Amino acid sequence: MNKKIYTIFISLIVALGGFLLGFDSAVISGATPFYRETFGMDSGSMLIGFSVSSLILGAIVGNIIAGKLADRFGRRRILMTTAMLFTISAITSALAVDIVTFLVARIVGGFGVGMAILVAPMYIAEIAPRHLRGTLVTFNQLNIVLGISIAYFSNYYFQQTIADPDFKWRIMLGVEAVPAFLYLVFLFLVPRSPRWLMQKGQQEEAKGVLARIHGHAQAIIEFNEIDKSLKEDVNKEKARWSEVFSTRMKTVLIIGFGIAFFQQITGINAIFYYAPMIFEMAGGGKDAAFLQAAILGVTNVVMTVLAMFLIDKLGRKPLLYIGATGIFISLAIVGLSFQQAKYTIDENSMSALMQEIQTMEASATHSENIQSLTVLQGKAFNSETEYFSIVKQQVGQDTYNSFKEIILKHSITINGSWVLVGLIMFVASFAISLGPVMWTLLSEIFPNKLRGLAISIMGFWNSIVSFSVATVFPAQLEFMGSGNTYLIYSFFGLLTLVFVWKFIPETKGKSLEELESKLIK
Repeated sequence: MNKKIYTIFISLIVALGGFLLGFDSAVISGATPFYRETFGMDSGSMLIGFSVSSLILGAIVGNIIAGKLADRFGRRRILMTTAMLFTISAITSALAVDIVTFLVARIVGGFGVGMAILVAPMYIAEIAPRHLRGTLVTFNQLNIVLGISIAYFSNYYFQQTIADPDFKWRIMLGVEAVPAFLYLVFLFLVPRSPRWLMQKGQQEEAKGVLARIHGHAQAIIEFNEIDKSLKEDVNKEKARWSEVFSTRMKTVLIIGFGIAFFQQITGINAIFYYAPMIFEMAGGGKDAAFLQAAILGVTNVVMTVLAMFLIDKLGRKPLLYIGATGIFISLAIVGLSFQQAKYTIDENSMSALMQEIQTMEASATHSENIQSLTVLQGKAFNSETEYFSIVKQQVGQDTYNSFKEIILKHSITINGSWVLVGLIMFVASFAISLGPVMWTLLSEIFPNKLRGLAISIMGFWNSIVSFSVATVFPAQLEFMGSGNTYLIYSFFGLLTLVFVWKFIPETKGKSLEELESKLIK
């Protein structure tokens, strides 16, 4: 096999970890409304939020342990471990009979996510020829957004084809076991990292791998460079936390912590994790909501690819200006659309509601409780929280948990097109800016010696913010209302714009040494 084709081939295999990472992160969005019913979880409860964000909790732990495990056991072996974790998580969560088992399974999958997001690009960077390194490493990021998009389409397919709500969410989550197992099988075709092999004293095998990738002549040059680098690393003083947080690092710490905070606080994971639920709250049926979520996934892929082409042409700061402005405007559109919504039940909507309940073969108790909403006929509500507070009192908590979305669909009057446009614009704005630009900036602003430790700290902080947003989002919708929730995220978009203007430097075209002399005082 041609050495270039061989290198691309093994990079694509390794980058499948990114696909599984994206799929695992997004597939939960379609399953949530159904397993919520299976496990009897209250609508808007923090437990729903934790069931979604538990993956991030596991990923945080995976991030922390990934580097050391990869150095001890090898990159390929850790990637195989992530494939097994994805498989186990998919099967166990799909078969879970109680919420505790479900949560444990999601956290286990999170371990895989946390390790894959670090080790897959690490492996690709170590085996890729220097002229292909940038392109091959982006395979992983591209596969992440492809995984998110495919998860939405997978959810839409199963929403269309499976009637039983309990089986529906189980197959949505369980189907991931197929690509996860294939990933494990394909990884046996991938060689061990030559850099890791040389760290472990296995020079002959390392030479063989380098020869397959570079050809014999270039392999000798690469081998000598890696050997020299490893010897220099032995003599280098290790990075210390005290150096990262020293006063001379003040400027880059403000930039790092700030961009990592704003990337998540604007609510991107809340949108991705709960997309079908959001669209259903805008008055669409489940089928339409799942299809609209899939449109978000496609938008994410297209705009991520566009960002890859623009980041070195336009620069980092212009993309952040475009993205932050778009986030501010788009979420304001969504928030104001919900603020202007009306909630009413008239004779026609009540009749349609009862017909849908009957087709679902709801219990007599649920039907009777929903029938009691006739007392609200003729009344109009401008406040989502006020309306659902009365609905909950009228039908009881159990009926409210099971049928809130259906009651909403038949009582809300809202411009759903503006909600769809706003969310597409939001995802597009994020995908062309904060999504890819944050990681680029973090890799550029920290000095060589501290870069690995500093990026790990920023990644940990970014995950904590992400976990918090995803956990509290359902409770925000329940107790603050959709309009106020999205307007808060819109305000954070405005703060992001101010932060970029005041603190973010343009790093395009500048050497790492030039940036270090400018930012580190």
